[in-house]
Amino acid sequence: MKTTNESIICSGFGGQGIMVLGKVLANAGMDKGMHVTWMPSYGAEVRGGTAHSVVRLSSSPIASPLVAKADTVIAMNTPSLDKFEERLVPGGLLIINTSLVRRANFRKDVNVVGLSLTDEAIKLGNVRVANMIAVGAFEARKKIFGANILMNVMKRMAAGREKILPANIKALELGMQAGKSGNV
Repeated sequence: MKTTNESIICSGFGGQGIMVLGKVLANAGMDKGMHVTWMPSYGAEVRGGTAHSVVRLSSSPIASPLVAKADTVIAMNTPSLDKFEERLVPGGLLIINTSLVRRANFRKDVNVVGLSLTDEAIKLGNVRVANMIAVGAFEARKKIFGANILMNVMKRMAAGREKILPANIKALELGMQAGKSGNV
């Protein structure tokens, strides 16, 4: 296994699947044999309020789940981008949902991947899979887990709700393709 030390902030508003996004990444890390932390943070409201989760993936034991500076920030809306962009390390990965981010200027010292996550999820027939498109884009850029591990995690997490699986798998595949080119 290659050496990994990745800190990820997943952010958006309640109802966008931010916690699930973080859980998928954390579970994939565990399946890969990594040390993992996942820390959720909810705003004042579950649906509509701000939410973020922090995931740490490491080949070595993790001393603290806290993340002052992240290697990756996934921003699903403008308030999330405004809040977390400065916590990204220089050279880090910034995945933004251009469907909801209403800003065109970003830091010049980071790698920006702009994807219309919400619009593409709607095209797939379920707005709630925008988070899985983001997971696919993350994997395309970071190449930490592999598609098989992510698919297995999604299958396990969908247990009892298998009807949601096809849309989530399509979203993951779309994100992996889009993440390579940096746009949808």
